[in-house]
Formats: sequence, C-alpha cells, structure tokens
Amino acid sequence: MRPTFPTETFTLQAGKRIYFSSDFHLGAPNPEASRRRERVIVQWLESIRHDAQVIFLVGDIFDFWFEYKHTVPKGFIRLLGKLAELADEGIDLIFFTGNHDMWMSDYFTHELGATINRHPVRYLVKNEKGKEKSLLVGHGDGLGPGDHVYKGLKKVFENSLARWTFRQLHPDLGIRIATTWSKRSRISNTKKGEEEFKGENQEWLYLYCQEVQKHLPHDYYIFGHRHLPLNLKVSATSSYVNLGEWINQQTYAVFDGDTLQLLTYDGVLST
Repeated sequence: MRPTFPTETFTLQAGKRIYFSSDFHLGAPNPEASRRRERVIVQWLESIRHDAQVIFLVGDIFDFWFEYKHTVPKGFIRLLGKLAELADEGIDLIFFTGNHDMWMSDYFTHELGATINRHPVRYLVKNEKGKEKSLLVGHGDGLGPGDHVYKGLKKVFENSLARWTFRQLHPDLGIRIATTWSKRSRISNTKKGEEEFKGENQEWLYLYCQEVQKHLPHDYYIFGHRHLPLNLKVSATSSYVNLGEWINQQTYAVFDGDTLQLLTYDGVLST
C-alpha cells in the first residue's frame, strides 16, 4: 500500500537554515546532569538564532512530560525561556512527540505558537532559487519491522482513556510514578559508546525508509529515537539521517535548502 503523510510546504528564505535536534531527555539521569545539559542546549540554540528560520525538536525532548488541564511538570525553565525568545523573534518551532513525551497537548502551542506533530510529516521545502527538496520527519518510535511489544504499549499509552485515567492521579503522584519509570529507560542507563550500529538489515528505521522510498521518494528521512547519529544512503538520491542524542553526543542536523548535514555541537559550557 502506498504510504500517505500530511504534507507541509514552505520556502526557505535567503541565508536562513532549518535545524533539527532530538532526544535531549531532560530530567534524566538526575537533576544535576540534566540542568547542565539544558544549559548546553540553550547555548546551542543561542548559537543558531542568527540564521534559523525553523527549528524542529524531533521527540523525547523531555524524559517525561504530561500535561494536566492546569499543570505541567516543573523544571526546564531555561530551555522554555530560550524557546520563547526565539518564537518571539519569528522563528518557527515544530515539535514531534516521542515515546517519552507523547502526552504533550496544547501547552507549547499556546505559549510558543509551536506546531505539535504525533506522526511523521512530509515537508516540501523550496530554497530562494525555487529548487525543492522533500523531507520526511518524525521521532521514529514504532516504525519499521520488529519492536512489537512497544508498538502494543504505544497504542495503550496513546489511548484517550489511558490519558484520562492517568490525569485522575494527583500531579505529585503521577509525575513521581512516571519519573521513577523513566529512570529505567535505556537513555538513563547507556554510557557513551554503548549504542552500536546494527547493520543495515537490522536497523528498523533504515528499513522503514527503504520501504517508503519504493512508493513515495524523499530526498531526506530525518528521525530521532535511535540515539545513534547516522547518515545512510537510502538510494542514489536520498539519505536517512538519525539525529542521535544529547546526553553523550550533542548531535544535530542543519538544512540549507539544498544539503542536509549531521553535525556535533562542541561548544564549551560558559560559567
């Protein structure tokens, strides 16, 4: 069956760039490490504000996030403040929910004017010369073959009844339960260098990109979730880019309207 995706079209202004990053996992593995990482991320955002037209935050920005009707988790004020600054300057913010922060609702839309996406979206981007590139963007959880246990759990977690049930818990209790659970996640317990490339036949997101390419070609496939920076050819004219993560790697991608690069932020944390 031919895959279908929501499609957005926009023109990249002269001298502007589109930035992509994912898997900050703020809150993990402990408050001290998270706060330091948050400050590095804020510095990175400041470093790109001069030429950013759009910033994509491609899921698992928080190690846990849940929006009650009138309550959101404490913390992350430095990141949220910087994003508010960028939004007020006219930079577009586009969030994709991940498996750790799938319970986003409308808080960031109201406060930042951000777009929230829960599934992959196809973007047709024209540069100032009128040349168009197609990008498929998503967090990546639950895509491709395998991971059947998680796919079943995701259906439960995304169910409106499950969200309503969790919302009945007092926020102090609900957030405590969720943060305890998140401490068991692989991002909280994986050391630098432990994530390894499995080979093209075992990388589920790469296989997913190949399957989509057969029916609806894209120039770039951009995902997170894998926690390993990857830039693999899907065909002679297309590539799969995984954004990595920020606990150990500090990797991100930038698109100039023609070429997408996977880069590492090596800024030193200012005091």
